[in-house]
Amino acid sequence: MHQPESEIQHFTKNWQQQLAEAFTNIEDLCRYLHLSPNDLPVSIAAAENFPLRVPLSFAACIEKNNPHDPLLRQVLPINDELNTYPGFSHDPVGDLAAATQTGVLHKYQGRVLFINTGSCAINCRYCFRRNFPYADLQLSKQKEQAAIEAIQDDASITEVILSGGDPLLLSDSRLNRLIVQLGQIRHLKRIRIHSRLPIVLPARINAAFINTLKLSPKQVVMIMHCNHRNEINERVIAACGLLKDSGITLFNQSVLLKGVNDNAAVLCELSEQLFSHGVIPYYLHLLDKASGTGHFEVSKSEALALIRQVQTALPGYLVPKLVTEQAGDTSKQLIY
Repeated sequence: MHQPESEIQHFTKNWQQQLAEAFTNIEDLCRYLHLSPNDLPVSIAAAENFPLRVPLSFAACIEKNNPHDPLLRQVLPINDELNTYPGFSHDPVGDLAAATQTGVLHKYQGRVLFINTGSCAINCRYCFRRNFPYADLQLSKQKEQAAIEAIQDDASITEVILSGGDPLLLSDSRLNRLIVQLGQIRHLKRIRIHSRLPIVLPARINAAFINTLKLSPKQVVMIMHCNHRNEINERVIAACGLLKDSGITLFNQSVLLKGVNDNAAVLCELSEQLFSHGVIPYYLHLLDKASGTGHFEVSKSEALALIRQVQTALPGYLVPKLVTEQAGDTSKQLIY
């Protein structure tokens, strides 16, 4: 990344320009954060396996000169990613077995998931799809049309989930076409969008995107992904406000991550912050056991102890459901 003249100038650019200026180099990110790579357990090999990508909008939330910052831990390639952990695999939740011929995932009754793109605005080191064969399974325009036709022919499907990668990296025109086509399917009730962009690249939530969502006659639900209250800044708050004011139902799902949010006070503050900006705390996931992510794992017993502390401290509507996902199951498994 060529560092912008100033952060103020950077944040006046459109989301595509901001994305193009994301950090993709360990040295550049460390320099911005006033850190030396020599003082961190960074791994070039880990970055070659799964590249570093961090938009400035997220990097700006990381505390300078703090090698233990919980946001930095989510994005910095480190040596621990090269370790092998028992039970960890390239396909931890059975996505490949659920892939249909038309390129959608059909795991759960009444719902199908579109892999709209393999790209993300940020590469989270704990990503459960970090090893996913996107080149084979993401929806091209042709596959997308076939998938829509398959949904039209299956009245049991009431919800389509746009996923990835991150579906909000699609252009407004392609999203517009997709949402209009889905809106014409009579038996479809909801369109659900899973995205990290409102948190890591909030400039994506612009007027054109909001207008695209408003075109849909279906209920639109957005599942955001925020793990720590420090990810929520004034730009994120503004993006949430735009979505909420346009009638979009907002939920958040987090992943329980060692060294990031494995602390009851941190989880409580995250729920409070989310709800104050119109986002309902929905899921707290145990780590999906993807190869390269074992150093983030929090045990089930530790997770139970944490969520019980959260339940004691917060009203019930602020307590996310503690869940896990196992390959072959017909739904996510509620732990607490």
